[in-house]
Amino acid sequence: MVGINDTSSVPGIIGRRLAPFDVHVERDLLRLFCEITGFQSAIYHDVASARQAGYPDLLVPPTYLFSLELRRPDPYGIVRELGLDVSRLLHGGQEFRYQAPCFAGDLLRFEPRIVEHYDKRGGALVFLVRETEVTRAGQSVATLRNTAIIQTGATP
Repeated sequence: MVGINDTSSVPGIIGRRLAPFDVHVERDLLRLFCEITGFQSAIYHDVASARQAGYPDLLVPPTYLFSLELRRPDPYGIVRELGLDVSRLLHGGQEFRYQAPCFAGDLLRFEPRIVEHYDKRGGALVFLVRETEVTRAGQSVATLRNTAIIQTGATP
């Protein structure tokens, strides 16, 4: 394991591809997410309304793909691999670029990779930026960008 003040020396971290995985978009979980997060339009809850609006099934709201991405095997493995404490992980931000809408019933493939890795405050904060390509039947539907910040406890 890498010491907490030496994460910049991890060979090949930039560009490293993490294991791809597939997720089936389930209606019931999608409805629950929409209810909890306040997406009230019928296109998120009622199949007939979604179809009347021209969609094949319930529409996936913009932030739902981030929730689906957390289903990957060992979502925090890269943090541990760097010798960092997962309990000190902070959410630094997320971005979504959609090429096509997603729907309940879709089988989506997630292909994550690390695109940036740097520290600030003399190593007290380590930043990991992951981009994930999301495809359906081989066609790109979205690119997700997530920034994780890990507090190392190092003194600047």
